[in-house]
Amino acid sequence: MGRHICGVDEVGRGPLAGPVVAAAAVFEEGYCNPEIKDSKQLSPQKREQLVERIKADALGWAIVSVGHHRIEQLNIREASRLAMSLAVQRVQADFVLVDGNVPIFTELPQRTVVKGDALHVEISAASILAKVFRDNLMKTLDLRYPGYELGHHAGYPTPKHKAAIARLGPSPVHRRTFAGVKEHVGLSQNISLQSQHQQVV
Repeated sequence: MGRHICGVDEVGRGPLAGPVVAAAAVFEEGYCNPEIKDSKQLSPQKREQLVERIKADALGWAIVSVGHHRIEQLNIREASRLAMSLAVQRVQADFVLVDGNVPIFTELPQRTVVKGDALHVEISAASILAKVFRDNLMKTLDLRYPGYELGHHAGYPTPKHKAAIARLGPSPVHRRTFAGVKEHVGLSQNISLQSQHQQVV
């Protein structure tokens, strides 16, 4: 029996809305699947297909979402570390490969790997699990909070998204400490008060 290697990665540091999501995926040392690569290099359809393969082949996996309120309290760097730490806590492994250059909170031996999602299949698998989960979650939030097109850009600061925030004010899932959102925090309250007033009239 080889060592059980855990890869951990996160997605969602840059968006203006929604959570940061981390995933951990554990494989026996030496596992190989050339189709599993950095999630950013794969089409959405391919990522969806690979999720099932990863879950079938992995010795263990976990996905953790840390929401916008916690991001506002901690800052995005620490919220990302928290998400990755919690994901690793939910699996059993002998060694952890962490994407990036910042260690996480874990009692297991770990190694940080810059651009690890392109170098280690364990981190690539984790990146795919996290990306698919978060993209699907943002589509759900899009239905709940229409007008921002969260399902199209996953909350990232596209020109259309920033224009929608300026027009509508932030939704309940926008990150109020982020530039591009904090400038408009009072706006949604004003709009809702106006609409209530109009309804009363």
